[in-house]
Amino acid sequence: MAAGTAAADDGDDMETSGSPASGQSSPAEGNGETIEMCRRGSEDPEVAEVLTRQPATAKERLLAGARRVFRLKEPPPPETERRIRANDLEYNSQFQYANNFIKTYKYTVLTFWPLNLFEQFQRLANFYFACLLVLQLIGPISSLTPITTLLPLLGVLSVTAAKDAYDDYQRHRNDRQVNNRVSLVLRHGKLTREQWSNVRVGDVIRMENDQFVAADLLLLSTSEPNGLSYIETAELDGETNLKCRQALPATAELGQDETLLGKFDGKINCEPPNNNLNKFEGTLEWNGKKFALDNDKILLRGCVLRNTQWCYGVVIFAGRDTKLMQNSGKTKFKRTSIDRLLNVIILGIVGFLLLMCLFCTIACGIWETVTGQYFRVYLPWDALAPEGATAGATVTALLVFFSYAIVLNTVVPISLYVSVEVIRLMQSFLINWDLAMYHEKSDTPAKARTTTLNEELGQVQYIFSDKTGTLTQNIMVFNKCSIAGKNYGDFIDPVIGEVIEPTEDTQAVDFSANDMYEPSFRFFDQTLLDAVNSGDEDSHMFFRLLSLCHTVMPEEKDGKLKYQAQSPDEDALVSAARNFGFVFLSRTPSSITIRTPRGEEEHEVLCILDFNNVRKRMSVILRHGGKIRLYCKGADNIVFERLGNVEPETKARTEEHLQKFAGEGLRTLVLAYKELDDAYFEEWKKRHHEASVSLVERDEKLDALFEEIEKDLVLIGATAIEDKLQDGVPQTIANLILAGIRLWVLTGDKQETAINIGYSCQLLTDDLQDVFVVEGHTMQDVEAELNRCMDDLSRPSADAKAHQHKQSLSVVTFSDEGYGHDTPEEDPTSNASGSGGFALVINGHSLIWALTSKLERLFLDVACQCQAVICCRVTPLQKALVVDLVKKHKKAVTLSIGDGANDVSMIKTAHIGVGISGQEGLQAVLSSDYSIAQFRYLERLLLVHGRWSYYRMCKFLRYFFYKNFAFTLCHFWYSFFCGFSAQTVFDPMFIAVYNLFYTSMPVLALAVFDQDVKERQSLTYPKLYTPGLRDLFFNKLEFFKSATYGFVTSLVLFIVPYGTYKDAVSPEGYTISDHQLFGAVVATVLVVVVTMQICLDTTYWTWLNHLCVWGSLFTYILLQFFYNYVLGGVYVGSLAMAMSEANFWFCTLLTVIVLMVPVLAWRFYFVDLHPTLADLVRAKQREDKAQKRRMDEFQRTPSARRRGRSVRSGYAFAHQEGFGRLITSGKMMRRPPPLASLSMFSLGRSGASSPRADTQVTFCAEPSSVSMGGGHGDR
Repeated sequence: MAAGTAAADDGDDMETSGSPASGQSSPAEGNGETIEMCRRGSEDPEVAEVLTRQPATAKERLLAGARRVFRLKEPPPPETERRIRANDLEYNSQFQYANNFIKTYKYTVLTFWPLNLFEQFQRLANFYFACLLVLQLIGPISSLTPITTLLPLLGVLSVTAAKDAYDDYQRHRNDRQVNNRVSLVLRHGKLTREQWSNVRVGDVIRMENDQFVAADLLLLSTSEPNGLSYIETAELDGETNLKCRQALPATAELGQDETLLGKFDGKINCEPPNNNLNKFEGTLEWNGKKFALDNDKILLRGCVLRNTQWCYGVVIFAGRDTKLMQNSGKTKFKRTSIDRLLNVIILGIVGFLLLMCLFCTIACGIWETVTGQYFRVYLPWDALAPEGATAGATVTALLVFFSYAIVLNTVVPISLYVSVEVIRLMQSFLINWDLAMYHEKSDTPAKARTTTLNEELGQVQYIFSDKTGTLTQNIMVFNKCSIAGKNYGDFIDPVIGEVIEPTEDTQAVDFSANDMYEPSFRFFDQTLLDAVNSGDEDSHMFFRLLSLCHTVMPEEKDGKLKYQAQSPDEDALVSAARNFGFVFLSRTPSSITIRTPRGEEEHEVLCILDFNNVRKRMSVILRHGGKIRLYCKGADNIVFERLGNVEPETKARTEEHLQKFAGEGLRTLVLAYKELDDAYFEEWKKRHHEASVSLVERDEKLDALFEEIEKDLVLIGATAIEDKLQDGVPQTIANLILAGIRLWVLTGDKQETAINIGYSCQLLTDDLQDVFVVEGHTMQDVEAELNRCMDDLSRPSADAKAHQHKQSLSVVTFSDEGYGHDTPEEDPTSNASGSGGFALVINGHSLIWALTSKLERLFLDVACQCQAVICCRVTPLQKALVVDLVKKHKKAVTLSIGDGANDVSMIKTAHIGVGISGQEGLQAVLSSDYSIAQFRYLERLLLVHGRWSYYRMCKFLRYFFYKNFAFTLCHFWYSFFCGFSAQTVFDPMFIAVYNLFYTSMPVLALAVFDQDVKERQSLTYPKLYTPGLRDLFFNKLEFFKSATYGFVTSLVLFIVPYGTYKDAVSPEGYTISDHQLFGAVVATVLVVVVTMQICLDTTYWTWLNHLCVWGSLFTYILLQFFYNYVLGGVYVGSLAMAMSEANFWFCTLLTVIVLMVPVLAWRFYFVDLHPTLADLVRAKQREDKAQKRRMDEFQRTPSARRRGRSVRSGYAFAHQEGFGRLITSGKMMRRPPPLASLSMFSLGRSGASSPRADTQVTFCAEPSSVSMGGGHGDR
């Protein structure tokens, strides 16, 4: 089992730099320096500007004003220093420190309705309809019953309130689950069981193995020797390997004596609450002595105690003050771009409504003055109007303004919002129910944790991804090696005699002859085990070094030997040596014992030269059999510089193997050793001791001594470890890039590891023209490096020019020929396939300067012109700042995905936050909008569910505005025939339920189930995602088209029935031209026409669509007769009379033909001559289906050709010092145990801003191809 502080290779945010005992800080590459620069940035105005807090929110200003008015108690001032006295509740309570109660919910039973209604009436439409309701209560100006507005308004408010209540109930339940956890608290000298919410600052609590830490604690004592404890920080940083913490020697002596612990009254002075996970500063005063406190003595809330029976600690930070909660950030209300556009459109519609009302007001005044005043006997003016003709007409006209505002209010659709909420809720259920995103191994389904962002998933332009636990599994596997110039690890197929990739079914090497082997270890090259068994000295030296040169700690658990490693890298190497017969058994401060095929060996430990970020190597000096030997492992370039006389051929072959390993994305180390002379070593050891106790330039003196002894090494070989990617990561990234989405990786890893993983997951490819690396330590250096990058990006390349002239597209190959990067920011240096593009790698210490106001735009311009961006060694704060920078300046939809608490700020900052659930903790999931079990499910979440949600929502909105304009404007046309008197053409009940019952279900079925192409095609042709990136399906122009179509429809709906029934007489001689019959006919034809339109708009029919469409027509007839005959409506008999005459059926048929035939002709024209990408895919889909029927016996085998990888340095190792100092000090010792093939479609645009630009598409995914020319775009 891994132990100790995680390596940067594995973690996404660096840990503290020193080992628990030493407290030494590592060189400036570490995250500690980055954090420190952030914390002390106020000394530099540029850095301070990056970290400036946002001004107080409106809510905060409102609360401050309320406190002044009502003389409420002011909150305590911000802390500058925290003072705590252990076991003294009275002393600590005077500072009003936060308790351990966690609150993430918004409402209580008492505050729900006031707060929820306040929030809902902040929506413009809800407030608008509330005002209309008030107007309808005023008799002189209301021509409609208030029920026409009250019923829809109550429906909207109730549905939204129910959804908000359900969401808040889930938050209440999660809070109760956490707050009700039980912890053992020392009260009055005895342990009592208390809920977490009752834990207070200053309490001494007992934690037991495998328990979560309840609050941020100062470690006092543990069950392990020398006050050691081991913790897992998966909830904080997503890492599952263990980290070591150590109590002060003075407090470690307290043990578990409750009497002594109850009398502990130490005074703690420390820093105030902050979000820095990697640094802690404070002091402890106890028994007249003062002790320094650092991060190695702190257990943070959210950690899990491992391999430690028990420990005691005193609470320093509780509840919202804990570092876990400080990193959670504030939950922001997220709205989609469509929501923001709807607000603008609603304002425009209100303006249009006011213009119509103003026109009707003026027209009414003119009509009343010219004509109406002579008919006052039959049409009297309102009592409010004066007797004078001009004055009376003016007042009447003014009253008509408000009357028409009421009559035409349905042009602003209140039911739109409740429909949108229902659609989003149903789309969320479809995500939750998708078995294709269910991870069976962990029993984890995908979950939409919010119901307001579904269509935004179809418009994502930038993805910001964590690495460890998100792209990778954080599982290291010993994959290959090179020993004395010979390569081991390739699996050769016994049939064809070629190297192939092993699979799960491939037979691995049998290690069962070794009684200490691990069944989970898999290696596929039998020749290496044969070499070890035959006594090959080179292979024995290789594995002896791996079993000796490390800082791993052994332990026996459940009768089995387990390892606690500082990083998964070391664990994998020691495990490999163990399986090949070189078993690391035990160690003491002065010795290390291993078992080899030749027997047990005990080596005397003389010195450990531990790893750090500058040295990039580790060495151990041992004595065995009278010989002193130095064993070293490290980065290839570092070790090769220190080699002595090595056979050129062996060195050349090893370098060749290293290039091969790195090209396959493996993490490599070079191994070497050196024989030492006794006399020289004794003299060197003396100087080493003097340097280690020096108070001046200690680190520099030690580094010089290490450099002196680590030279003239003898090369042994090299190791290659695979940092296993999650399943499907390369294919997912490739498809997302082809879809036009840019991916940025924000990781705490060091540069070499991040680049290495970039190549492994094909974010970086060999096709890239260049990979820019920005690693300056000053503003001037960073600015110069960014300017050089910009110069290179501005310089057109031959590849880019050639790329612009290609005019064909391959569906089978990985290339995107002839089309640019189809995103809102077109540039010549970037393209969807990665051919000829650029990538940017920037370090955390450089990012501090890049995010200043002076350089942020330059950095953003460079980054956005690169196909891929990797930010290394970044802090959680920097992750959020990078996301916010893109949000602020690019106005693009962003998505952040991560798995640990270090990703929470980034997840909350982005428009959409996705949490990876599973073994790496739940903090990211609890803060996310969507949760999935594996990164590969992101492809389906975006390209299928996101695209469908956006497509459906846009189609719904276009249709909804069309049908509402067609409905409402009939009143406007009728006003020309009723003297602009605000008389309605429809029955008031029809007006009230038109959107709720008669036309709601068909469009809801379309918005939930409609598909333009099947899900398989959505994944096969990622460019189908492009319309969402460019807002092509719904924008101001599309709204204008829909509104215009509704305008024309309303005119035809009025004119045709008017012409049909004007002065009409039935064959029996009855007059059928009355107002009520005319209104019933127009209403019926309206319902029929909009239903026919939804039939044309539906591209994917299910039985529910049929039920809703035809059922709505039946429901209309049924409800009309029920209301008029059973409830006594005023329009009783009108519809029945109309339907009994041929005029009605002729009028209906003529109206449908006049309105539908042009639509059909328009659509056929564009599908045939200017098809969209979806049209082309549907055509191919139909052809494939027909061909399958003709050749159902034909089956094609996909190509299994592997894609080559780049040749890059794959060096990787623990990014900080290991347990070396602790081992040699003897404080850390336990008692020794007793013994793709990917089919892609791409479509681009050749310098055309129009959605339909000339393109040529060549399909070649099937034996028979289809070539279609024409325009491209999405209507």
